[in-house]
Amino acid sequence: MKTTITAKKMQIPQNFTEYAQKRIDAKLSKFFGDEADAKIVMSERKNEIVIELTVRYNSMLFRAERSAVDKNAALDDAIDKIIRQIRKNKTKVEKKLKDTAFKETFAEPVTEQSDYEIIKHKKFKMRPMTTDEAILQMNMLGHSFFMFTNADSGEINVVYKRTEGNYAVLEPDRE
Repeated sequence: MKTTITAKKMQIPQNFTEYAQKRIDAKLSKFFGDEADAKIVMSERKNEIVIELTVRYNSMLFRAERSAVDKNAALDDAIDKIIRQIRKNKTKVEKKLKDTAFKETFAEPVTEQSDYEIIKHKKFKMRPMTTDEAILQMNMLGHSFFMFTNADSGEINVVYKRTEGNYAVLEPDRE
């Protein structure tokens, strides 16, 4: 598995690079093939190290963000969170992961969950607006996300509020 580590406003210790590669190979290689890409972004927030771990494999993304005083502990927590995501959605993702990943990991049978139940369909008119207007609209509605037509690009975008209180925008990638 190819692993890329970047840091925001801090240096990456060499021992962390080696530790991260070993931990990812040991814990996640049984789920993902060699073509998988793992990306680690390190940053510091309020005297803690924040680790964002994103694994891309077969057009699927797995993402976890964890913080701790120790960077190694934050990475281990992020890896464990991705493993929990995989286990929780086992039946849905096993077709996209390595065939042997679940045979080795789960000795006991796992009860299969039914598909998600959609309880509401909603249609609404979307008028072009800026990202700032969309965030304002989302906050006025009291929602955690908001879909809108971006006035600059004409594309459908989604803004959402992140757990640390910042905002993010989802934009389509037409590659």
